[in-house]
Amino acid sequence: MESMIAKRERLNCNTGQSKQITLNSWPATKKRIPMTVHCGNKRAKSEKKGNAKQLLARKKNPSNRQKLNKDFEFLEDEKIPQAKRHCNGIAKTATLDEEELDEWEEEAIVFMNMKDRRKSRNFESVMVERRPKGITRKLSDHIVTSLSDSSSFSSSSSSGSPVSHLESDFSSTDRCKKNKVKGKRKYVKCHQCMTEERTIVPCMKCKEKVYCINCIRQWYPNIPKEEIAKQCPFCCRNCNCSICLHSSGLIKTSKRDITYQEKIKHLKYLIESMLPFLKQICKMQKQEIEIEAEIQELLPSAVDIPQTLCYSDERIYCNYCATSIFDLHRSCRNCAYELCLHCCQEIREGRLSSCDEVAYEYRNRGYDYVHAGDPLPGSYLNETAKDRTKQSIQWKANNDGSVTCPPREMNGCGDCRLELKCIFPVGWILDLAAKAGEMLRACRIKQGILKHKCAVTGRDTLHHRVSREGTNDNCLHSPTSYDIQKEDLSHFQMKWAKGEPVIVRNALANSTGLSWEPMVMWRALCETEDLHTSLEMSEVRAIDCLACCEVGINTYQFFKGYMEGRSYHNFWPEMLKLKDWPPSNNFEDLLPRHCDEFIRILPFQEYTDPRSGILNLAVKLPPGVLKPDLGPKTYIAYGISQELGRGDSVTKLHYDLSDAVNILTHTADVALGEEQLAAIEKLKMKHKAQDAKEKLERDREDKHPINEGRKGITDQNQYSDNNIDEVGARNSGHSKNTGGALWDIFRREDVPKLEAYLRKHSKEFRHIYCSPVEKVIHPIHDQSFYLTMEHKRKLKEEFGVEPWTFAQNLGEAVFIPAGCPHQVRNLKSCTKVAVDFVSPQSIKECLRLTEEFRQLPKNHRAREDKLEINKMIIYGVERAIRELSDLISTPN
Repeated sequence: MESMIAKRERLNCNTGQSKQITLNSWPATKKRIPMTVHCGNKRAKSEKKGNAKQLLARKKNPSNRQKLNKDFEFLEDEKIPQAKRHCNGIAKTATLDEEELDEWEEEAIVFMNMKDRRKSRNFESVMVERRPKGITRKLSDHIVTSLSDSSSFSSSSSSGSPVSHLESDFSSTDRCKKNKVKGKRKYVKCHQCMTEERTIVPCMKCKEKVYCINCIRQWYPNIPKEEIAKQCPFCCRNCNCSICLHSSGLIKTSKRDITYQEKIKHLKYLIESMLPFLKQICKMQKQEIEIEAEIQELLPSAVDIPQTLCYSDERIYCNYCATSIFDLHRSCRNCAYELCLHCCQEIREGRLSSCDEVAYEYRNRGYDYVHAGDPLPGSYLNETAKDRTKQSIQWKANNDGSVTCPPREMNGCGDCRLELKCIFPVGWILDLAAKAGEMLRACRIKQGILKHKCAVTGRDTLHHRVSREGTNDNCLHSPTSYDIQKEDLSHFQMKWAKGEPVIVRNALANSTGLSWEPMVMWRALCETEDLHTSLEMSEVRAIDCLACCEVGINTYQFFKGYMEGRSYHNFWPEMLKLKDWPPSNNFEDLLPRHCDEFIRILPFQEYTDPRSGILNLAVKLPPGVLKPDLGPKTYIAYGISQELGRGDSVTKLHYDLSDAVNILTHTADVALGEEQLAAIEKLKMKHKAQDAKEKLERDREDKHPINEGRKGITDQNQYSDNNIDEVGARNSGHSKNTGGALWDIFRREDVPKLEAYLRKHSKEFRHIYCSPVEKVIHPIHDQSFYLTMEHKRKLKEEFGVEPWTFAQNLGEAVFIPAGCPHQVRNLKSCTKVAVDFVSPQSIKECLRLTEEFRQLPKNHRAREDKLEINKMIIYGVERAIRELSDLISTPN
């Protein structure tokens, strides 16, 4: 018989002493190499070559144990052992009958008892610590067992104690030997790594899954081994093995069921909110049909409007303003040029905005310039971005109101008149609006959701975030995830309708405990069956926050810097971030288990659930229709608590076209050494000198007094970094040691003043290649500005504008209404997960932003209409009517 493999490991006993523990284990191999015992020298030789590695291991670890006159092997396809009998030096194989099997088992039991007495070890193949009598052993002293014993723990665990099968009981050894030998025919692998490990932790609940010690230490460092023994990660539904991470539907994502009356109330409110905007669509289409009737000299009812062939998996955009076309539009029969009704109306009124491309390029002045050095030869500080010289073409309508296709310079043909066409059947939207009115009258409910005054909750749900004078919105609604389970939506809706952010604390309390560490998600992407996706994950395109440029970096190195930090050669912190990661549009397909977990922890799921939120217009689009990419998406970024002033890990000031909720799921604190802190202070002085030099150059160009420029520079730097951190922590209401990200959210009514400030001070900011901002297309849509604490102070002094400022802690969900400009600075390395949604309260703001995007130049990053809010309104009303009709017609 092969030699037994001994394994030693140190454990801590109750007395705090560390002892050497010896583990005897039956070797768990798929097939044992038969051995021949020669009578002359009693030396074991291989009857056939066998596995070279096993032979080498046998030579390195010779056994000094007593040999039997038989050798046994376990065959994977046989359920009984076979014996190799030796007679006159000739090996013969015989199948054991029942009597021989009993004889074999008895001999094996005698042999194992002899080894027990000789070694004074427990043959239950578990780690048992020899200890003085009277000392009680803890559960952690027993939960570690060997892989070869995994087949026996399920039967012994039913004896009452979860660790009874791990006790050293020599009186029961003989009774268990027969079952022990038979148990060697099964092979159990670690559920996490799917390898045959010798030291494992079995689950006493399911009695099937086991996890090896190495996987527990690496992937479940925060879960004690005794907890895994009671209930393994698979039973807790937070297993992060590759199989579970690629599985969907393992957990229930919805936290509560909506009652019959609540469904009627929500659907009625949806129709009431969308019906006014649907009537606006009908009004615009009616006007266009009347114009077409005048062109054709017919009655409006007699106008024949051909239907455009539009597949469900495609979008139609206006060739001029890039707005989504949802129904009526004009099209050229020659070149297929398509024009939306908004552009048609502006052409007739002579106010069509110019959408010509604008050049706002940034010159790369070199690496030294980014770090406050001299620019490369040939680059100048006073160069400005110039518009591309292109003669503007006047596009006018004909006298009868018809519109001719634009010339070739505008990507048209200029030959024929644009014809009126439709996507939906003629009159379908008008009939839909009529049905909506009838449905509201049929199910009239006297009290509306927003008309009912909600009960004011306790003071603990309101937190002071700003100190504006003459307003009553300085406090934000900040309930816990436990609070929102006890109350209805009325309080949230009252704040949301006013355009105020909402913070839900401790949202992770509703999770199953699935790890959100970036390495876990990266491993899930790398271990997918899609080879192309696995290769893509080996390297990521990160954004360097100092130069605002993309850089390629090895994925492992990026995540190592996430935990430990990175720096340039001059010790300046290197801040990298991943935006919209993974890069694919379908987060649910690549990370299905994390997607389910995220939806589970979402507060106010009636609004935020991207699959079935009853008040989320984004889910009202029918199957097969191309949907906007609203997430979920992850944002992984480095961060430090100190504000650098240049190269901070930030998300610059911007709008969201829709509502959004952002949850901080993971943080890592990166500490800076004394040497690095000293180098940072020296580099900050160089940055200030560079800023002063460039401002003087601009002042000479603009013929401003030099003293005024110097005074501005002095005022700009009078606040220290300590003041910045203290103010940020004070406004947030939390300690700066716990905050993960610092948020600034501005009110919708303050947007005009905010834009005016940014245009006035635009050259004080830096953007791509760390160059000053020379041209502003739209102060917020450009995403070129981040307001430091000093700029926020000047904004309040000059324009009286102050944002809501607070620190987002681990597990907090931040709700951002559409149309509220906001910016974020990471105080730690952060992993955030966000999803967009469209609430009925924000339809008006979404339409306003869509109109703003129409006015942007063709080459602007934010110009495309990705939301298609008009299409959502049409399909939202249609589906709400259908669902409400089904509820009303249902008995009871």
